[in-house]
Amino acid sequence: MEGDGASARPSIPFDYLSVADELHSGRIKVSAAEYREAGTDLASEFAALLEHAKLALAGEEPKPEEKLPPIDLESIAVELGLDQPKSTADFGRIRRSFAFANHPDRVAPHLRQRAMIRMQVANMLIDEAKRRAVAGARR
Repeated sequence: MEGDGASARPSIPFDYLSVADELHSGRIKVSAAEYREAGTDLASEFAALLEHAKLALAGEEPKPEEKLPPIDLESIAVELGLDQPKSTADFGRIRRSFAFANHPDRVAPHLRQRAMIRMQVANMLIDEAKRRAVAGARR
């Protein structure tokens, strides 16, 4: 088995359904203050992520025949459709749809770094929009 290229099996069994059940059970509690506190610094996180993206992609040269997908917040927000009001139920569908088209595992190797950044930005935008939608529904 050694050296044959087979991947090692995990030493701890991991059941994704059990994790999902635990997350949706209500036994994990997060106070409203903790939830709000976690989202207070999103603007600086976005700025830091974009700065990191610019540095990471500085040497990237696009092929003349291909148009690189954008990594800026505004373009991704429009692509996600976050410029229009959404119900909280729509965010899961939006996230899955974007991931299906843009996940790093589904793009060409030379676009993986860009796809990873796009996924991170999209997930942060969706999380922020979902927080705003939940906060708006409570009012």
